[in-house]
Amino acid sequence: MANKLNSLAHTKWLCKYHIVFIPKYRRKVIYNQYRRDLRDYIKLLCKYKGVTIIEGHMMPNHVHLLVSIPPKLSVSQFMGYLKGKSALMMFDRHANLKYKFGNRHFWAEGYYVSTVGLNESTIKKYIRDQEKHDMVIDKLISTEYSDPFKGR
Repeated sequence: MANKLNSLAHTKWLCKYHIVFIPKYRRKVIYNQYRRDLRDYIKLLCKYKGVTIIEGHMMPNHVHLLVSIPPKLSVSQFMGYLKGKSALMMFDRHANLKYKFGNRHFWAEGYYVSTVGLNESTIKKYIRDQEKHDMVIDKLISTEYSDPFKGR
């Protein structure tokens, strides 16, 4: 699969994250109707924030998401929003959950996140060749200019 760059006004970006989060007490509650509703809520909330779900899977006691989050939104902001709103939506739809979780806390604190992207050798090659690329494109010259901070 080719990596498609996304754009904002002055930015090209490709930010992918693998995120895992669990229900409070790691209870096995993500099944049947709860699973369908959570899936719909997560899709809806991601759409509201401009987050693309690349891949997702719900297990009875945890959720895996591979998402592309725009750089204007931090991962922690997104996860706070996603877990907070989805919990409220679940408790509104399934009032009986309050007996299992109490006080409208559906998700456990915290989450696991890792970045997904180019491999290390590709990044090293990019960094190594970047100066050559800039010289060709910008027609840079190799003379150094005086440093205004050192007075030379």
